Amino acid sequence: MNHNDHVALLRDGVSQTAMPQRWADLGAGGGAFTLALAELLGGTGEIVAVDRDHAALRDNARAMHARFPDAAARYETADMTRWLPDAPLDGVVMANALHFLREREQGAMLDHIRGILRPGGRLLLVEYNAERGNVWVPHPLTYGGWERLAARHGFVGTCLLARRPSRFLHEIYAASSDAPEQLPASA
Repeated sequence: MNHNDHVALLRDGVSQTAMPQRWADLGAGGGAFTLALAELLGGTGEIVAVDRDHAALRDNARAMHARFPDAAARYETADMTRWLPDAPLDGVVMANALHFLREREQGAMLDHIRGILRPGGRLLLVEYNAERGNVWVPHPLTYGGWERLAARHGFVGTCLLARRPSRFLHEIYAASSDAPEQLPASA
């Protein structure tokens, strides 16, 4: 996959608005999807790339500066499962990162993300559409599994955005899920 593929996977999940948006790329690594997000935001937003690998974030920053020198991007070396932004986010990208967490940890991660998004904020997930993993992708999540997991953890409006063939585990998909606009009324 190349940059155009990364952009195509996210394109339908990033709303085009004149208002600046604040997004985070959790598990950002070297920056493939951070760069895609920068292109889609078109210089009107802020991106925080979060990864526990400082060297990967350094590569991410170099790539961002080379391709999108005017992008408002910050890099934070942190555990994505505990990272907290300074204000609620409009969106979160989590690409090829959720599969490193076990099923119970995946649910906790979704609860964490829902808590750092503004009401109605968006989560874009990119994952391998496979039931069985391997040493590099230990806990993949099919799109059907994603729909169920997202709903169990309070996300709404889940939809499949795009699919692409992948030499690893055959197919990769992008999905969009939204934090609810408001909390459900108490019974």
